[in-house]
Amino acid sequence: MTALVFLHGVGGSHLAWQRQLPYFAARGYRALAWDQPGYGGSPLVEPYDFEQVSRALKRYVEEHAAGRAVLVGHSMGGFVAQETCARFPELVQALALCFTSAAFGGASGEFQRQFVQERVAPLDAGDSMADVAARLMPTMRGARSDPQGVALAEQLMAAVPPETYRKAVRLLTTFDRRALLPAIRVATLLVAGSDDKTAPAAVMERMAQKIPGSEYVLLEGCGHLGPMDQPEAFNAALAGFLARHSL
Repeated sequence: MTALVFLHGVGGSHLAWQRQLPYFAARGYRALAWDQPGYGGSPLVEPYDFEQVSRALKRYVEEHAAGRAVLVGHSMGGFVAQETCARFPELVQALALCFTSAAFGGASGEFQRQFVQERVAPLDAGDSMADVAARLMPTMRGARSDPQGVALAEQLMAAVPPETYRKAVRLLTTFDRRALLPAIRVATLLVAGSDDKTAPAAVMERMAQKIPGSEYVLLEGCGHLGPMDQPEAFNAALAGFLARHSL
């Protein structure tokens, strides 16, 4: 039985995949949703870097997916999927990189510093995670978003521990696996949203062009919330990819 391990974004948890797990389980897959360290009761790792996070995922795949899985990563989860593929390629049966990119920001570091400041400043000023979620998540929807998806995204982000969020925001800014793309040798799907301003479709399309034999799917009217934004369209895209590769 093919195992699918779903990896959430910075404001999520395993609960972000509520519309995917039963869909794929009903089609004969072992569908699993991971909590990154610090999320959903999963213990933090130190240092909180991509090496330790990918090692935590390695342990999860070995324990719950018999040591090999299709990694389905949304946003930050796409970073984790790429990092794990680079460090532990034997674990990865295929990749689905969704609403994500191969690197965060430019080489100067200015964008990264500004991003961290913008994201953590409200917490420093006394806002709660619920306050942050209520402001941020509606800006990430697309023109054809499922309203229930946006509500779920707000609810999940509100539940992220502030310490975890601070660490994860800084983690994002350290990611750069652009050099890995031509070396990926497993079947790879890239899913982008036409309305995604965080991981723009044009960036994802260029990313797809660098991965040998990859497939690229654009969801019209979809924002950065992706699987929560348009669950039916997302599920169909992923299911089609899995079927074409006999996974």
